[in-house]
Amino acid sequence: MTTIWAVVLLAIDLAIRITAIIVVPINRRPQTATAWLLAIFLIPYIGFLLFLLIGSTKLPRKRRERQSTINQYILDSTVGMEHVSENSSWPSWLAPVVELNRTLGAMPLVGGNTARLYPEYDESIAAMTEAVAKARRYVHVEFYILAVDDTSEPFFRALEDAHRRGVTVRVLLDHIASRQYPPYRRTLKRLKRMGVQWQLMLPVQPLRGKFQRPDLRNHRKLLVIDGEVAFTGSQNMIDRGYDRWRNRRRGLKWRDLMVRFEGPIVAGIDALFVTDWYSETDDLLLRERETMTAATTEDPLDCQVVPSGPGFEGENNLRLFNALLYNARERIIITSPYFVPDESMLYAITTAAQRGLDVQLFVSEIGDQPLVYHAQRSYYEALLRAGVTIWLYREPTVLHAKHFTIDDDVSVIGSSNMDMRSFTLNLEISVMIRGASFVRSLREVEAGYRAKSRQLTLEEWQARPFRSKVLDNIARLTAAVQ
Repeated sequence: MTTIWAVVLLAIDLAIRITAIIVVPINRRPQTATAWLLAIFLIPYIGFLLFLLIGSTKLPRKRRERQSTINQYILDSTVGMEHVSENSSWPSWLAPVVELNRTLGAMPLVGGNTARLYPEYDESIAAMTEAVAKARRYVHVEFYILAVDDTSEPFFRALEDAHRRGVTVRVLLDHIASRQYPPYRRTLKRLKRMGVQWQLMLPVQPLRGKFQRPDLRNHRKLLVIDGEVAFTGSQNMIDRGYDRWRNRRRGLKWRDLMVRFEGPIVAGIDALFVTDWYSETDDLLLRERETMTAATTEDPLDCQVVPSGPGFEGENNLRLFNALLYNARERIIITSPYFVPDESMLYAITTAAQRGLDVQLFVSEIGDQPLVYHAQRSYYEALLRAGVTIWLYREPTVLHAKHFTIDDDVSVIGSSNMDMRSFTLNLEISVMIRGASFVRSLREVEAGYRAKSRQLTLEEWQARPFRSKVLDNIARLTAAVQ
């Protein structure tokens, strides 16, 4: 009997390995397929079960069909193209990048916009709260993490007041992300008591027939008021310490960057909310479509929303980032809290530095997610050797802002990190902005980062302990398992 069981187990083990070699590489990057095969071959049963659970990067078929249905709506609802004039101030390479974005994400470039940055955490929440307080018709709220606490209470109170005076309030929050934090249940009770319309995004509730790969998440952060004002960026609606005792014990505080837009680009940002609301509720908000006029300003900005995530065939954000990196002529400055590039982006960044560009990367000196933190560190040596300047934002602050600038012309800001998770697994929003005035504003923010950072040198990095090198490189392997 023992011999029979041994033969059976051996046969199952062999079948798993043969099946993995056939199935795993299909439509995957070689590095991702290699990482999965390594996991399956080293721990066959556990590795295979993990692959079945989280091996697919696709959303359920019904959600993908909804995304296809709404792409035409996105095109129709994003107006303002007549305000864009391709003139001598445009970089010669920009038009093809604009066309790339439109092909991938359905959004056109729109002109006649204004933008204001909010680099301080409390100021951005105050600005969003004030905007909600002025709402007349509707408020659309969408955050990866939404929690009611002492910091966010004024925002929730503004939503409740808006609902009481007849404003339509719709709220989306990511299920898995938000429930990780202590105020989760209190937040749901508050939303129910307020009487606003709300919905969990990408809920993992198998008993209710709602299930997909558990780590496919909606990572977007956006707020739209009356179709006239929109906020987006890196900040979640929660206290700077994320309401966790271990963060308070370490003194961790998050630093983010939000931007307030006015002008036709607001319709594009709202179209993403409409997409996500439709995906979760089957309610398509066509009735609220309207024509936006250009903002009155002496220095209007051209903007383009670039949605990305598993609902799209291509990795829209990665393609945009790489296109901009290769077209840069003088300077690239990147800010990313979780920097785990795939091979294509690593080549794009190091190539830019090797052809003589000023390439700078802002990351945090410490990390709040150990695996990502160590995976990120595994890339530092290659970057430093290529000539990239790495700035480590000093602890205990976690630099959570997500943006980068290309020369003095173009910038990108939004929710997307520069890591494989954001490229493949997360639904993200990025906004590409053409305008020297906005780049100058971001340069001022970057200068503030630089003043609170220290420069990492190759000599210092090579002298780090051996155990750190081992941890970094092991974490790098796990980053590719997608």
